[in-house]
This record gives sequence, C-alpha cells and structure tokens, in this order.
Amino acid sequence: MADSHLRRDFVLTLRCPDKPGIVYAVSGFLVRRSGNIIQSQQFGDSETGRFFMRVHFETLDAAIGLGELRASFGEVASEFGMTWELWAAGAPYRTLIMVSRFGHCLNDLLFRTSTGAIQLEIPAIV
Repeated sequence: MADSHLRRDFVLTLRCPDKPGIVYAVSGFLVRRSGNIIQSQQFGDSETGRFFMRVHFETLDAAIGLGELRASFGEVASEFGMTWELWAAGAPYRTLIMVSRFGHCLNDLLFRTSTGAIQLEIPAIV
C-alpha cells in the first residue's frame, strides 16, 4: 500500500456513447500516469446507448497534479465523445442547501461540515 503522505487522490466522472474500449482507455490512461484505481463503478444504459463511469484513483508521482491530468485526459475524452469532470478527492463540494421550516436536517449538515465529516462549501442556505 502507498504511503499516505505520497498518495494523491482524484475522482473522474464521465459519460459518453457506449462502445467497446472505454474502460480499457481510462484505465490505460491512469496506469501511464502512475495511477492506481481505488474504486470504480460503471454502467451502460442499453435503452439510451450511454455509458457512465466514476473512478476514484490515486497517483504516486508527486509531479502529476490535477492540471496535468485534466490537460492530458482531453485526448481520451475526445476519442470517445466524453463529457467528463476530474477533481481532487478531498475538495469540498460547493452546495446550496434548501430547507423546510424544520431545522434538524440543516443543523446536522452544518455540524457534519464543521467537524469535517463531510466536505462541503456552503455559499447559501435558502
């Protein structure tokens, strides 16, 4: 297992027309950049012909950062017509919270955010 101080976690999500070779292309891209897949889920929808994938992976090469991964994944994405997002796994999600008149759920979300149990950036509460 990798030393935790060297490990850099990222999440890649994508969707595209379903065809053979998508998982192979994504995993090959990651291997060529010292990537190790921690968790992967994929789904091909036969009714729409669309493919969906989420990959949580780590890199052991400190020189490979988010910018380099984003810049170099474009070639794979264009080959398959992908719409994709790639972000650092620990990055907080920018989240708008909408609540009813009862505050218990809001209080729970705010508490979990303040303790670090969930990673949220809350710009507004409606």
